[in-house]
Amino acid sequence: MATTARSSTCIGTTMAVRSGVAQKQECHLASRVSFGRNSVLASRAGVSGRVVNVGVRWVGAVKVMAVNSASTAAASPTATKNEKSVAKPTVLVAEKLGAAGIELLEKVAVVDCSYNLSQEDLCAKISDCDALIVRSGTKVTREVFEASKGRLKVVGRAGVGIDNVDLQAATEVGCLVVNAPTANTVAAAEHGIALLTAMARNVAQASASMKAGKWQRNKWVGVSLVDKTLAVMGFGKVGSEVARRAKGLGMHVVAYDPYASAERAKAVGVELVNFEEALATADFISLHMPLTPTTDKIFNDESFGKCKKGVRIINVARGGVIDEPALVRALDAGIVAQAALDVFTVEPPPEGDALVNHENVIVTPHLGASTMEAQEGVAVEIAEAVAGALAGELSATAVNAPMVPAEVITELAPYVSLAERLGRLAVQLVSGGAGVKQVKVVYRSARADDDLDTRLLRAMITKGLIEPVSSAFINLVNADYVAKQRGLKISEERQPTDGAIEVPLQSISVMISGVESKFASSESNGAITLEGKVKDGVPYLSRVGSFSVDVSLEGSIILYRQVDQPGMIGKVGSILGEENVNISFMSVGRKSPREHAVMAIGVDEEPSKATLQKLGDIPAVEEFVFLKL
Repeated sequence: MATTARSSTCIGTTMAVRSGVAQKQECHLASRVSFGRNSVLASRAGVSGRVVNVGVRWVGAVKVMAVNSASTAAASPTATKNEKSVAKPTVLVAEKLGAAGIELLEKVAVVDCSYNLSQEDLCAKISDCDALIVRSGTKVTREVFEASKGRLKVVGRAGVGIDNVDLQAATEVGCLVVNAPTANTVAAAEHGIALLTAMARNVAQASASMKAGKWQRNKWVGVSLVDKTLAVMGFGKVGSEVARRAKGLGMHVVAYDPYASAERAKAVGVELVNFEEALATADFISLHMPLTPTTDKIFNDESFGKCKKGVRIINVARGGVIDEPALVRALDAGIVAQAALDVFTVEPPPEGDALVNHENVIVTPHLGASTMEAQEGVAVEIAEAVAGALAGELSATAVNAPMVPAEVITELAPYVSLAERLGRLAVQLVSGGAGVKQVKVVYRSARADDDLDTRLLRAMITKGLIEPVSSAFINLVNADYVAKQRGLKISEERQPTDGAIEVPLQSISVMISGVESKFASSESNGAITLEGKVKDGVPYLSRVGSFSVDVSLEGSIILYRQVDQPGMIGKVGSILGEENVNISFMSVGRKSPREHAVMAIGVDEEPSKATLQKLGDIPAVEEFVFLKL
């Protein structure tokens, strides 16, 4: 909704007015900040001078602010009523979960415990569910995400591995995937050590022999662990815990992990080596790597051929990292002396499986996390992560979203709102059907580049740019993917400024190039340019093109360029007042008296087309545009 544009550029001073009278700016929080499927209802309380109890939460994987103040009026009765009427989300628990986890979920959601579902049954139920919790036995495929029809917001994997979840499909639809990586870490490490020692001393075979009535002391002679080399393949949480315990057994420990830091390994007393060196030097190999396209069957005929003869292998990670027929061949050839396996490519393995029944192999049915303590811990951890995600919080265990530290999330909360709104305003200024392809974002900050994490802000700018002109739902999970799919290239630039480093950002600018603008005055150097700042925790629009303004980004905004002359504020205010459109803020930016000026007006209601036309008919008004937030 805009008239044709006539351009003018100037750099001006700013005057803030409210209802036509210059006065001290007050801090107001938007009454409703909406992000995709979820929204936070906040009190529309005018907070004079200070903001008390600023709370932060995540909505659709985006953090927003809610303000409470003991010194302000109570929240709107209508808002309270609406909040109470919101139905609880539905959580489908597709595999057995500890009672403590179920109890926690039941406090915040309707819990449907339906176990042993076929893929068809799962697809049939999922469109009625907001969250899904699985262990390792349920495959959450692309078909499941498609069958959810956009309702599924979070998938919780009660455990570490997520190879049974199609992460790409989840990311494409903006569904958060969380796991429970810490609760069973010690249990998995202990099971790895149990298999290591049991294999070295033939415990399982000797036990079976005695139960068969035999006494074969000479047959089941084992090997010592002291001074032997253990290669830990994958130096993550479980791998590092195994390494610590193996060091306590007197073993020399090396590790292969292309992503592990030398400092972290050194702290544990472990030497990092490459893959080939690990194979060539290890007496024992303990696997703790995830199953990915890179690690799929990484232990195959070629790998076993590079191992020291008589090596012993433990796997409590993922069955697919071992080519099982190749391991059988290596066992038969004596290249691998023994294997201790807790995981398999197909679970349970088929009856009569050659690997399971091999004399030099001990097996357990995926018991890595199977301690009473770990089961309860995993249930609570995944329940908390899922419940938090449904409440709008971004879990620290999210696996398909960038891991933004909690302190960064808290600090950037008001800038998240600013970034999304700048993107939303900027895209509404684009004229014609060419589409937005090139966007530049400039962050001005007194901080060093490595002390400013902008991933969250970029995602929210993407959200603001795309959602108003499409049916896409954008959040931190899928922002980069959706931008790439739409051919949207977002470049980022950081400009150093003077100022206190305690303030993360002085301003954010969004520039869209290669397009025409509905409001010519918004263009600067050939690009639609908007700049915003945060003041007292509230986002403000501070520049339109080359014009300085100062307007709180709440409600909606009318921008118009005028010939600077007396009485303009009164004329505009009168027209809006006659149409019962409440003005929340006014700001005028100009180059010098009696020349061109840009007025930014914040309004609580959307003006009718007739009202906007009356504004456009004012002789001194050269162009105008209405923008919705």
